[in-house]
Amino acid sequence: MSSENRYYGQLPKIGIRPAIDGRRKGVRESLEETTMNMATNVAAFLSENLRHYNGEPVECVIADTCIGGVAEATQTAEKFAREGVGVSLTVTPCWCYGSETMDMDPAIPKAVWGFNGTNRPGAVYLAAVLAAHNQKGIPAFGIYGEDVQDIGDPTIPDDVQEKILRFTKAGLAVAMMKGKSYLSMGSVSMGIAGSMVNEDFFQDYLGMRNEYIDMTEYVRRLNEEIYDKDEFNKALKWVKENCKEGPDNNGEGAKRTREQLDQDWEVSVKMTLIARDLMVGNPKLGELGYEEEAFGHNAIAAGFQGQRQWTDHFPNGDFMEAILNSSFDWNGIRAPYMVATENDSLNGVTMLFGHLLTNAAQLFADVRTYWSPDAVKRVTGHTLSGKAEQGIIHLINSGPAALDGAGEQTKDGKPVMKPFWEVTDEEVNKSLDATLWRPASTEYFRGGGWSSDFLTKGNMPVTIARINLIKGLGPVLQIAEGYTVDVPEEVHEKLDNRTDPTWPTTWFVPNTTGEGAFRDVYTVMNSWGANHCAMSYGHIGADLITLASMLRIPVNMHNVSDEKLFRPSTWGMFGTKDPEGADYRACQNFGPLYR
Repeated sequence: MSSENRYYGQLPKIGIRPAIDGRRKGVRESLEETTMNMATNVAAFLSENLRHYNGEPVECVIADTCIGGVAEATQTAEKFAREGVGVSLTVTPCWCYGSETMDMDPAIPKAVWGFNGTNRPGAVYLAAVLAAHNQKGIPAFGIYGEDVQDIGDPTIPDDVQEKILRFTKAGLAVAMMKGKSYLSMGSVSMGIAGSMVNEDFFQDYLGMRNEYIDMTEYVRRLNEEIYDKDEFNKALKWVKENCKEGPDNNGEGAKRTREQLDQDWEVSVKMTLIARDLMVGNPKLGELGYEEEAFGHNAIAAGFQGQRQWTDHFPNGDFMEAILNSSFDWNGIRAPYMVATENDSLNGVTMLFGHLLTNAAQLFADVRTYWSPDAVKRVTGHTLSGKAEQGIIHLINSGPAALDGAGEQTKDGKPVMKPFWEVTDEEVNKSLDATLWRPASTEYFRGGGWSSDFLTKGNMPVTIARINLIKGLGPVLQIAEGYTVDVPEEVHEKLDNRTDPTWPTTWFVPNTTGEGAFRDVYTVMNSWGANHCAMSYGHIGADLITLASMLRIPVNMHNVSDEKLFRPSTWGMFGTKDPEGADYRACQNFGPLYR
């Protein structure tokens, strides 16, 4: 398994700031040990429970001293800058001088845990320093345990743990994106708005830069053999041994010959190597005399235009996208890459959000069709039941659905999608066995290629999400938690064959509330803001909402319960009866994180 950091720059760290009452001659001295112990306990908890995308434990940096005033706050800020801290968490069991001890860096996500104890007023400091953050326009998250604890109690209550983890996971995602690139491989695909890359969004909201290559760069690297030939031979051998070919649905006059199909495999594998090398570089290219190409574009996410200028002449990008998005390839089990089909940069970013929060692979799909119970009954004779009784949504698209999405990974006997370091060789083999590689429809892809075909197992808790850009408003995020569902095989076949059956299918049902956009399954489908979504394993809507608030991206629809919402404390100052409206007002007031 590969655990190296594939991107330039060090992995972000969490900075722990133990704040203390600065009054000497007895007050501060009595609190030093308790306060620093609080910091070390939190650091140990985070390092035990958080990992980066490559499996490395998250490192915490603790201030050299407790912070009792501006001098120590400044010294801590300098240390955090040297150490590469990207997330700031202040902890204290006592009263402190708010504006003198607070973290003033506006670009680093920050939270304060004020200990709920009666011996010393940590909660009073929490309220005071949050008021200072709000007044100065530097939003911070407030963490306050529900139950009173005794001073010196090393326990981190469950409710505090939940908020600390939600904050730090989202904060690390913010820090991980900063300074990285989104690589557009090609330009706009078939007029899809998401592939009209908006640089202001990436720069102002995500702190990212944009890189571009024309698809003729693929032609150059194919023709001039700018890839690792040894790895290509290894990869092609692996493909022949592990990638099962499925039926060809093309008519007799449209089928490609065996020679053409074999050539499609070779080009598809080379395209995969080229895309990866473009994203993150490859030192082997330097050894071959291609020093410039060896660097890559430091791309934490990318998109491939494909249609139609490429796919009318060359094999499609389906294999390339599916394998890169998966947690394994011919080199073994490794972290997935985030590659969006049709260069849908907004869906690529949504996939990136999900990946950084879960460390697992993501599915890219069309939100293709809502099948009502009546329509299913009319077409198949089957009556939907259970979670599917209100109808089902067909998530399907060619190519980039990670093979992890077949649901062949398990935990406690249930289908899951896991971080790569938990994936076993047996699960890799099962995922490959569950996937057929079908000759691409030459109606869509005149240049041929291969499309992955699998059916996602049911009963997986999942979350679909999507960022949309709105003129005059900016980015908005929509979220729908729900479940994958099983339908009888004959029902799946009848429904799947009404579209292109050579692509991977996920039958999805959102959790409905009877109100608003989640009144029923149809309304969720009808409220979706674009043709694509990104799907993550697990119900991660609350984590996405916290992340969005850090970036100042409002959430226009979600089905997460109000008690799980965790945003900066100042959001409540924009209204408490209507959290959605308050979110919009707060995001508009503070503006993008990096502008």
